[in-house]
Amino acid sequence: VQLQASGGGLVQAGGSLRLSCAPSQSIFSVNVLNWYRQAPGQQRELVAWFIKTGIADLVDSVKGRFTTSRDADKSTVDLHMNNLKPEDTAVYYCNAVITAGELRGSYWGQGTLVTVSS
Repeated sequence: VQLQASGGGLVQAGGSLRLSCAPSQSIFSVNVLNWYRQAPGQQRELVAWFIKTGIADLVDSVKGRFTTSRDADKSTVDLHMNNLKPEDTAVYYCNAVITAGELRGSYWGQGTLVTVSS
């Protein structure tokens, strides 16, 4: 399963970006779609997750500013980022987890860079 993450870029503090993660398989074949980020010199950290059943959640540091949702038409899971802060600067990765069948496993996209200027 290949994942294509897109939507990163340079934005000023307070701005917004929408990241999209498109798996090569149907988005409905993915049991959990996670968004991680890795800031320079930092460990990769989980930011948000979207479960196949429609349940989604985010870590406390981004709650109230970020949301995650599935776009069935585009077969993507998106990360909507609002009120961005310089500390949100990182490479954002999507990670798809498939829990059963021939494609069972954990897959990573190539990452998309988000830079928030102050």
